[in-house]
Amino acid sequence: MSKAKKLNFDILTIFPEMFPGFLGFSLTGKALKEEKIEINTHNIRDCAFDSHGSVDDTPFGGGAGMVIRPDVLGKAIDKLKLNKLGEKNSKIIYMSPKGKPLTQDRVKSLSKEENITIICGRFEGVDERVIEHYDVEEISIGDYILTGGEQAAMILIDAVTRLLPNVLGSSESLDEESFENNLLEYPQYTRPSVWNNRKVPEILTSGHHKKIDEWRKSKSVEKTKEIRPDLYNKYLDLQE
Repeated sequence: MSKAKKLNFDILTIFPEMFPGFLGFSLTGKALKEEKIEINTHNIRDCAFDSHGSVDDTPFGGGAGMVIRPDVLGKAIDKLKLNKLGEKNSKIIYMSPKGKPLTQDRVKSLSKEENITIICGRFEGVDERVIEHYDVEEISIGDYILTGGEQAAMILIDAVTRLLPNVLGSSESLDEESFENNLLEYPQYTRPSVWNNRKVPEILTSGHHKKIDEWRKSKSVEKTKEIRPDLYNKYLDLQE
């Protein structure tokens, strides 16, 4: 039997020592150990043109902060591509607050890739010409600003890795979690049955599986309508 292909992540960063970080634990840590994924870091500073390892410069037009230079970052990308001759072209992603939101559907599609390169920005971001020249996809993990793209890259890797074959123990966990069918997951309960005078809903201890499924579905719809009306409207569209 042929060995299953692993998903390779190449990280372009000025802080390679930050990896694997929390990715070295739990399911992703196990996936790393079992070589279901591979995480390789590449220091952008190694491609600097001076002895100080400078990677940024002031923005044209003025403004606060610094911008990562296109010649330095471009050199790092070209060097990575050269080292991976013969391999399938890598999908290049830039973690950016101005990118498209990371959704579960996008995570699913990325889990089918074989090679993913992630650019971790710093300062005020990267020169726009890099994004245009290398057809880089910009992805955001939320409407807020981080100190750098490394944390966001780890979140993307974690989300993608858990969808790979045989990483999660049960495929049912994937079928019933939030964002499947545009619904948030239903409330979960476990022992003890009474805690701080709060009881577990009786339907969950009834043993009537059909009614339990119906209750869970109704709670998913109710919670989605209340918390994420945008998803609820998508759910209604699908029903129609």
